[in-house]
Amino acid sequence: MKTKKQDYSHLSPKQPIGIFDSGVGGLTVAKEIKRLLPNEDLIYFGDTKHLPYGEKSREAIIEYSTKITNFLLEQNCKAIVIACNTATANALNEVLESVSCRVPVIDVINPVAEKVAYEIHNNVGVIATKATVNSGLYKKSIRKHNKFIKVDELATPLLVPAIEEGFKNHPITHAIIYNYLSNSKLKNIETLILGCTHYPLLIDEIKQYYGNRVRVIDSPNIVANHLKIILDKYNLLNDNNPKPSYHFYLSDLTKNFEKISKKFFGKTIDLELKVL
Repeated sequence: MKTKKQDYSHLSPKQPIGIFDSGVGGLTVAKEIKRLLPNEDLIYFGDTKHLPYGEKSREAIIEYSTKITNFLLEQNCKAIVIACNTATANALNEVLESVSCRVPVIDVINPVAEKVAYEIHNNVGVIATKATVNSGLYKKSIRKHNKFIKVDELATPLLVPAIEEGFKNHPITHAIIYNYLSNSKLKNIETLILGCTHYPLLIDEIKQYYGNRVRVIDSPNIVANHLKIILDKYNLLNDNNPKPSYHFYLSDLTKNFEKISKKFFGKTIDLELKVL
């Protein structure tokens, strides 16, 4: 059966890119998109009222994700980036159904899984939220491309709340990281995937734990590159926009989000409360 050919001729390169996550984690992806695609307007939705998604039911995650997707479509976005592993693992099909081929949808699991599967990796570890680990999507996605790779997944639920509370380079995060990464499940890994977009905010501390023994995958960079390839393929790259706009919607205004978003995007950012 042939898959339907995507037709995005109704879209314009000047339309913004929509990005969403449960909180500050997706900013690691948004930052990479800004760096790689400096002429693009970005609209970001952080569902801070409902975080962490990793502790929610699949039904709740689907409800939040589809509502946000529809909101971003209403904002005239030309692409949707699900910058949340938990939303990808639990609601990707429902988001695709909601979008109904109107715009490209980029998730944060499949591009990473494909890249890891085609490079030289034998024993891969994944740390993620409970909901992402329970879905098994990383293991399925990697082994779909390369059935010989061994994949071990570990739920690390304390990391997202610690990051959202602003505990970076702090004894609390050091203790949590040590406790999780010393787990026997991750004993023989050669590569570690940070299976939550919050986790790159702690990448230096995670690398410090491993030294040079384990390769830590930079997921936001892979996702941003994949987005660029997709937009280029459909002639949707904005090449002429010297003053791009960055608008952030939050379902609950938090100090930590404001601090990190200003650090990544500059002082003059637009933060707006939006409850869906």
